[in-house]
Amino acid sequence: MTAEATSSNLTGHNAIAEVSIVLPTYNESKNIPLVFEALKQCLKGVAWEVIVVDDNSPDGSAEVAKKIGQQDSRMRVIRRVGRRGLSGACIEGMLASSAKFVAVMDADLQHDETLLPRMLEELRSDQHDIVIASRHVEGGEVGDGLSAFREWGSNLANSLARRFLKVELSDPMSGFFMLRREAFEELVPSLSSQGFKIMLDIVATSNGSLRIKELPFVFRERLHGESKLDTLVTMDYLGLLMAKLFHDRLSIRFLMFSFVGATGVIVHLIVLKTLLATQIAEFSAAQLVATFVAMTSNFFLNNRLTYRDRRLKGAAWFRGLLTFYLVCSFGVLANVGVAELIYAQQPLWWLAGAAGALMGAVWNYVASKTLTWRQS
Repeated sequence: MTAEATSSNLTGHNAIAEVSIVLPTYNESKNIPLVFEALKQCLKGVAWEVIVVDDNSPDGSAEVAKKIGQQDSRMRVIRRVGRRGLSGACIEGMLASSAKFVAVMDADLQHDETLLPRMLEELRSDQHDIVIASRHVEGGEVGDGLSAFREWGSNLANSLARRFLKVELSDPMSGFFMLRREAFEELVPSLSSQGFKIMLDIVATSNGSLRIKELPFVFRERLHGESKLDTLVTMDYLGLLMAKLFHDRLSIRFLMFSFVGATGVIVHLIVLKTLLATQIAEFSAAQLVATFVAMTSNFFLNNRLTYRDRRLKGAAWFRGLLTFYLVCSFGVLANVGVAELIYAQQPLWWLAGAAGALMGAVWNYVASKTLTWRQS
């Protein structure tokens, strides 16, 4: 067999992949064929595969990828039903790989796929464990891919990551990277399936054990579809930040639930003050109205953010709201009961109040997770 034939066989459709490229998708049906064609052009001579992890996109993204896979075995598809989330999708995709190296990139063509061969070469040299595409090293640019507001938010998130997690990266918010699969396998038990910043989670969880290389790239403008990131991602990111600060002793979901609960306190006080100042209601009635407004606000935010992967819609939304009211009502009883018990033993108002609030928060979280946003 000639050298040319041997090379063709090693990089053919049935070759064992040296690198798996994980593409988490949601409503990317128009972009998937374009990305696949771009990968074929830039990865010539490499044994590779694509693992599309689709969160049951209503636009048929999974079906588009499967049709490509019927013609080219380098396309694999994981269709997730009943669960959502970028980090979780990336983790499932990387776990499905048996390749020596795994890469994660967006399916919206904003990440420059031509950087993949260079990433692979850096890892083949055995001097690095992870190679990260950075918009902030020399030669890299944000380009037109981010709005001014999102660029400001990204820069702020970068500063927070460096300050609190001691993650010394120029672009810790990057979602474009390649790493050794064995390194990922060691870290995966401690990674969170929630949130959007899987690379930051990987690097922070490694506690400095990973040998890191950053390469510059220019963030491109999306061709088709809309960005899946919204302003609530800021709170989601803060949840990851806090979870890592507490060394993962508290789950990101519980921290998000607590953040939302804190906003509920503010909503309650604003409504109560407004009703009393305008003399629309007496204190008891105003307190009752403020309580229900705060609970409704908490339910809405938790449904949008904390449980975005289990988001309730339609009739399930109204049933969920009713169960959330019920859960929170018992949470008040738990709060008051624990506070009174502690105050009777140790009459320190702040200790009793804090213990009661913590008990109420834990009850609301556990009960609502089980009853309101139960996993189907």
